[in-house]
Amino acid sequence: MWDMTKHSMVLFFQGKLFKNNASVFQKLAVGVAVTAVVLVVLALVGLPLFLAAAVAGAAGGAIQPYLFKDLKYQ
Repeated sequence: MWDMTKHSMVLFFQGKLFKNNASVFQKLAVGVAVTAVVLVVLALVGLPLFLAAAVAGAAGGAIQPYLFKDLKYQ
C-alpha cells in the first residue's frame, strides 16, 4: 500500500500521473476558491472560526468528487 502511494506521489511531482495537468490544477484551484469563499462568508455571518472552518472544509471536500470525476490518468 505504501509503495503504491509513494509511486503515485513520484508520478504526480514528475507531472506524469494525469493526462492533462492544467485541468487538474484548474479544478484544484476551483475547489480551494469555493472552500475559501464559504469560509469567509460563514465567518462574516458570525459563526465561530472553528465551526466556519469545519463547514467550509466539509463543503470543499464534498465538491471534490464532482470536480475530479472526469480526470484521466496515464
